Amino acid sequence: MKHLDCTLRDGGYYNNWNFSEAVIVQYINAMQAAGIQTIELGLRSLKNSTFSGACAYTTDAFLRTLELPASMTIGVMVNGSELVGKHGAQQALELMFPNPASESPVDLVRIACHVHEFAEALPAANWLKEQGYEVGFNLMQIANCSEREIKALARVANEYPLDVLYFADSMGSMSPDEAAHIIQWLRSEWQGALGIHTHDNLGLALSNTLRAMDEGVTWVDSTVTGMGRGPGNARTEELAIEIAARTGRAANLIPLMTLLREHFKPMQAKYGWGTNPYYYLAGKYGIHPTYIQEMLSDSRFGEEDILAVIDYLRDEGGKKFSVHTLDAARHFYSGPPVGRWTPVDLFEGKDVLLLGTGPGVAAHQQALEHFIRQTNPIVMALNTQSSIAAELIDVRVACHPVRLLADCDAHIGLPQPLITPYSMLPANVQSALASKNVLDFGLNVQPDTFTFESTYCTIPTSLVVAYAMAAASSGKAKRILMAGFDGYPGEDPRNADTNKLLRQYQDTASSTPLLCLTPTRYDIDCQSIYGPLK
Repeated sequence: MKHLDCTLRDGGYYNNWNFSEAVIVQYINAMQAAGIQTIELGLRSLKNSTFSGACAYTTDAFLRTLELPASMTIGVMVNGSELVGKHGAQQALELMFPNPASESPVDLVRIACHVHEFAEALPAANWLKEQGYEVGFNLMQIANCSEREIKALARVANEYPLDVLYFADSMGSMSPDEAAHIIQWLRSEWQGALGIHTHDNLGLALSNTLRAMDEGVTWVDSTVTGMGRGPGNARTEELAIEIAARTGRAANLIPLMTLLREHFKPMQAKYGWGTNPYYYLAGKYGIHPTYIQEMLSDSRFGEEDILAVIDYLRDEGGKKFSVHTLDAARHFYSGPPVGRWTPVDLFEGKDVLLLGTGPGVAAHQQALEHFIRQTNPIVMALNTQSSIAAELIDVRVACHPVRLLADCDAHIGLPQPLITPYSMLPANVQSALASKNVLDFGLNVQPDTFTFESTYCTIPTSLVVAYAMAAASSGKAKRILMAGFDGYPGEDPRNADTNKLLRQYQDTASSTPLLCLTPTRYDIDCQSIYGPLK
């Protein structure tokens, strides 16, 4: 049984492979004490377009600065994408591995390949074996392949001198029974050593690894605390216990537990790897976990945004991560805008008081309510904002499909009509709002653009504040008075995003003038609700 820990390689996706030398040294000592004899200390790569730490390259020169136990197998991983294409593998390999294994601290080289890269990357095994390295290949996203396809891949692998053929549950969507089937299909054509690399989307990384061991897999991966891209991997501290129980060999876990407490648990609190309901859904629907990782690290994505993107990717496909796909998914609405309600019927020539969800509304409730009774503006509240007396709110506005679905019961119980792009909402949201008095105002999302049409608008983002301002402008309102737009605390990036949105709106011809009546961090004109308004 080969227990391979790949924490510094897989975990580096969170910290740009920038582990301190002190952490690396303590890690190596903990692995040795726990009886883990194979460690993958990072990547080998020729890509260098931004700063990454030493474990992104794991050069021989760097490895020689470490005290590496002679008894341990030292591994690195190469992405197969760097070995395919017009230049072929040999030139890249000669640059990445300038020394033969006899002169290098590296013993094992693993190559991670997508299925479509496998045949073209496999010849790299010949060159690496000639240089004296152990060679493994990791097949990624194999759970998406049929039995016929998996057997064909195994037959191709037989033509090359691989020491181990791994398969990776890249989407974390595999069950133990599915892992067993894949092992049986691979084994029917491949007689060499098999390995498994599991992800924990469904909380099954350890279960899948143990089932694979029962099925005859002899190489198994794990990482400390499961540190790895997305929800992470099987946890080394748990797998080491299971392997010790199976083999009868005692493992000294004290240095590993100290490593967790001093370094990896604080890093986990900072970066947030580990399974959660979002990763669970991604695993269930075959969505690349990087989508979840990116959204969780971006404060602009709230709970409803993440769930809406997952729904979008479930239907449109999200097996390969793309920044452009994530951006498109975030805006939810596509196709021509459709609307049936004309805002001029409500807003033309009038002041609109737009109530946001910031603390300024509750903090200045009495003054705002006095102002409403005295001046009689059209009061428009975002979503289910309820700090102002219900009888003083004329209309509500909402456009986020997941937020709408979550708030449907609340909207049904609220007396005000709801401005929303009803004709463009998913069928389940339309059905949930069927008994609601809705004002159907269409919505089109186009970067850096505001337009105000009679029954629909074009806005740069599907944020409800943009939709509300556009509805008022389409309705030819006199001005938009704002309350509850305090801004986010600290250096939250949403402040800059909202400021940009407000500037774009104010720079648009025929936009309605903005005036904030409660404290705000945004770049808009502001007067006090307690003084005379000009």
